[in-house]
Amino acid sequence: MPDESTNEKSFEQRVQDRQDWIESQFRRITRGSWARIIRMAKKPTKQEFRQTAIICGIGLFVLGAIGFAILVLMDNFLPWIIHDVFDIANP
Repeated sequence: MPDESTNEKSFEQRVQDRQDWIESQFRRITRGSWARIIRMAKKPTKQEFRQTAIICGIGLFVLGAIGFAILVLMDNFLPWIIHDVFDIANP
């Protein structure tokens, strides 16, 4: 057991201090600007979750299609412009 005269805290005291700090941060959240949002948050219903998943899936598909179209254009159309239009030869 450490002496009372030393300035070093015991392991238990350091853990307790850290836990008190974490709890104070959570208490601060309940009084802050985020408190209303956290209080209003709720678990989505099955229908809401399904709609969100479908919309996100459609968004991913659209972004993937756009990326694929850009890749095809860069692989096929860009070399044609560089070589035929601007007469730049391959090194």
